[in-house]
Amino acid sequence: MSETISTGLLDVLAERVIVADGGMGTMLQAAALTLDDFAGLDGCNEILNETRPDVVQGVHRAYLEAGSGVIETNTFGVNLPNLGEYAIAHRIVELAEMGARLARECADEFGTAAAPRYVLGSVGPGTKLPTLGHAPFAELRDAYQECGRGLLIGGVDGIMVETCQDLLQAKAAIIGVQRAMAAEGRRVPVLTMVTVETTGTMLLGSEIGAALTALEPLGIDAIGLNCATGPAEMSEHLRQLSKHARVPLAVMPNAGLPTLGPDGALYPLTPDELAEALATFVDEYGVRLVGGCCGTTPAHLRAVVEAVATVTPAPRTPRPEPGLSSLYGAVPFRQETSVLVIGERTNANGSRAFRDAMISDRYDECVRIAREQTRDGAHLIDLCVDYVGRDGAADMIELAGRLATASTLPIMLDSTETDVVRVGLERLGGRCIVNSVNYEDGAGPESRFAKTMTVAKEHGAAVVALCIDEEGQARTAEWKVRVASRLIEDLTTNWGMHTADIVVDCLTFPITTGQEEVRRDAIETIEAIRELKRRYPDVQTTLGVSNISFGLNAAARQVLNSVFLHECQQAGLDTAIVHASKIVPMARIPDDRRGVALDLIYDRRREDYDPLSKFMELFEGVTASAARAGRAEELAALPLFERLERRIVDGERIGLEGDLDAALEQRPALEIINDTLLNGMKIVGDLFGSGEMQLPFVLQSAEVMKASVAHLEPHMEKQDSGGKGTIVLATVKGDVHDIGKNLVDIILSNNGYSVVNLGIKQPISAILAAAAEHDADAVGMSGLLVKSTVIMKENLQEMGSRGVATRWPVLLGGAALTRSYVENDLAEIYPGRVTYARDAFEGLRLMDSVMARARGVDPERDAAEAAATAERKA
Repeated sequence: MSETISTGLLDVLAERVIVADGGMGTMLQAAALTLDDFAGLDGCNEILNETRPDVVQGVHRAYLEAGSGVIETNTFGVNLPNLGEYAIAHRIVELAEMGARLARECADEFGTAAAPRYVLGSVGPGTKLPTLGHAPFAELRDAYQECGRGLLIGGVDGIMVETCQDLLQAKAAIIGVQRAMAAEGRRVPVLTMVTVETTGTMLLGSEIGAALTALEPLGIDAIGLNCATGPAEMSEHLRQLSKHARVPLAVMPNAGLPTLGPDGALYPLTPDELAEALATFVDEYGVRLVGGCCGTTPAHLRAVVEAVATVTPAPRTPRPEPGLSSLYGAVPFRQETSVLVIGERTNANGSRAFRDAMISDRYDECVRIAREQTRDGAHLIDLCVDYVGRDGAADMIELAGRLATASTLPIMLDSTETDVVRVGLERLGGRCIVNSVNYEDGAGPESRFAKTMTVAKEHGAAVVALCIDEEGQARTAEWKVRVASRLIEDLTTNWGMHTADIVVDCLTFPITTGQEEVRRDAIETIEAIRELKRRYPDVQTTLGVSNISFGLNAAARQVLNSVFLHECQQAGLDTAIVHASKIVPMARIPDDRRGVALDLIYDRRREDYDPLSKFMELFEGVTASAARAGRAEELAALPLFERLERRIVDGERIGLEGDLDAALEQRPALEIINDTLLNGMKIVGDLFGSGEMQLPFVLQSAEVMKASVAHLEPHMEKQDSGGKGTIVLATVKGDVHDIGKNLVDIILSNNGYSVVNLGIKQPISAILAAAAEHDADAVGMSGLLVKSTVIMKENLQEMGSRGVATRWPVLLGGAALTRSYVENDLAEIYPGRVTYARDAFEGLRLMDSVMARARGVDPERDAAEAAATAERKA
């Protein structure tokens, strides 16, 4: 069937801001309707399309008279859960078409050729959350397809999937209406509106970044926010969408946060207040479609029309962050100074513990293994249930369904069976990656490649592309790059994928068998990665690292895996399928072993020297436990304070408490922390930054640091500074590092301050809510990552836009910050007071200064006057 594409609404959005309507439900509730009007189906607004079309069209006309350029159909509840409660689910198509025709008639009545009015088909969420197992994904999707069909037949100009509270429900709706468009041969824009609660997340805990990452790849034409809150609570999330969304933005807030009165919910925002807020969104974030939701009326929209008429949408230059997401949060492919670590312990073909648990149907044990990988520093979980004699689809249903809510990490669906991949995608609300596609049986319509890509594309998944073609697994760098280039061109041209969503696995064979044909496999893989990154800088690369060392003993494998991973990372490797137990930090590998490993990787054989034989000789009789024992002996021989520093670097906790107790006999607790332990963490940071240490080992070091500080804390002298106050501390959104913040907590608490420590990954809404709840005197924000400095800047801008900058002084700290950046660049954009704390002790001094100012004393002025007096006396 040939397909017609309606782009009129998108063309208008590209030129100017357009105003939609307001609350349909608000207006219908005010219409004094009777049970007869609802045909006995009390509260079923959608039946009014049949019983009281005059009332429905009266609402449409009221908004059109107010100046709305877009109206929504009265079909919010035309879905399986809602109509099923009234036993009229069989009327989905009929009621959707009725609603669309009513709106179409009104829009055409008010529109002209020069100024058409548009109709958006409203697709609401229903009352079932598929992520929680309330209803099967396929049933919801098919019912949404029926709704989409009715809307298209009725003549809508676009479809708005709105008030999404569950990412999996949103996917079902988007896929359903897209299937309807394909079946009807008519394509219209799809706008998707998610609902973020006052908690700062969607109902099931999804951050706005997770929503954008999961939904934009589905091929939607606009994204935005509606319902749940007023505009003030939406600002933070719109700011993020404005920075990263490729598609236009829309916003339709409630008329503020409701309060309950004798007549029900009361919405506080006046028309002028709503209009001012929406005009600001257009001006600052480049929002293209604005309207209202609950509590908004034609009076509100009339004010909005007037307010935005002279406002030019801010130009946007979005910076997309390619990546994946769980239900809860997004994970970018590109990690700062590290590869993205793909946990491999939930693979039935690689982990005996996982396989045994799955075979015996101990699925909760499988989930526990997955969660352990999160604690071990993985960024992504590889889930493979393929095993001989098992029903892979049934196992995937069980495990994906559990991990949908149990895992905070995105999932890699690792299967050769398309049906197994499909059922996994139908249970995971976040954005997954499919492992894998290749050309083993070609790329024709019946090939596994085509079948897998059909499913992956519909669900917006990223894909792992293997360097395998009809001739087999590519062995040379030239062959690998040739196959990868063919895959990239095919996936981007024929399947509409962004290059950055393709993860190429260059593959490698073991170089440890002694066979001549595999001796150069490591070199060819490294060079293929290097050349791919040169040709396609945006493409991602991955590798199953431990394949390289197959056949060696565990101690030898750790070293070869680690050196090979480091070399691949230097060539441009972005992600690696590996577990922390299979590698060690480069700093722990003796020079002789590292040198021979490099010789083996780069096949530096000479007449009298075979690096494979030498490498095996080095590890003859050496076990992993013996290697650990050797490191323990080496550690024990070091002087006490050097040993404590090394414990931090090596993440070695055994014997820690005894060493700390011995150190306390010689130095005060704070001196041990400041001069020894923190120096160890600085070394860890340097190793991490240079690629010599991977994230799992950084986390091990962090745990030893936390344990050390906890052991030393009771020995710290407590003081009452006389300037007690309250500070809210938090590691900013997207950052999990909290050692420095926690040390600030200890120092301030021991000096008489009340500290509200919110933990890691905190959005600004949560920080400000805590500051208000605890009547804080200051706010402290921390972060280690470079991107955290950007988040801090956005947080300060948000505090300024909310008018709270002068209420709370802000203390900022973290490894990526500099004093100049904070006290010059950030101070320029923040109307209040913002200062830089280099360490916990400067944080204490700054907090003392904050409280002195609160008492009317200006310590900086007093210090300046004292200096001037001293200069005069001199």
